[in-house]
Amino acid sequence: MPAYEYLCDSCGHRFERRQKMSDAEITACPACGGEVRRLISGGAGVIAKGGAASAPAPCGAGECCMPQMSGGCGAGCGCGH
Repeated sequence: MPAYEYLCDSCGHRFERRQKMSDAEITACPACGGEVRRLISGGAGVIAKGGAASAPAPCGAGECCMPQMSGGCGAGCGCGH
């Protein structure tokens, strides 16, 4: 089930709810009852479960396989970054 992030237009309360994609959007703020809007986010990406298939592949030429992460990969890919 995906998690959706909402923002209240009245009080600024930001909250997250796990909902089915077929569920209706939440319309009322749990803090003040004001009107809320669902925010667009980048999502969590794909999460793979299992053994070696989910492990990052080693890098070539000392480059980090995961440059999108701040500070590199934490040496999780074997590159040493």
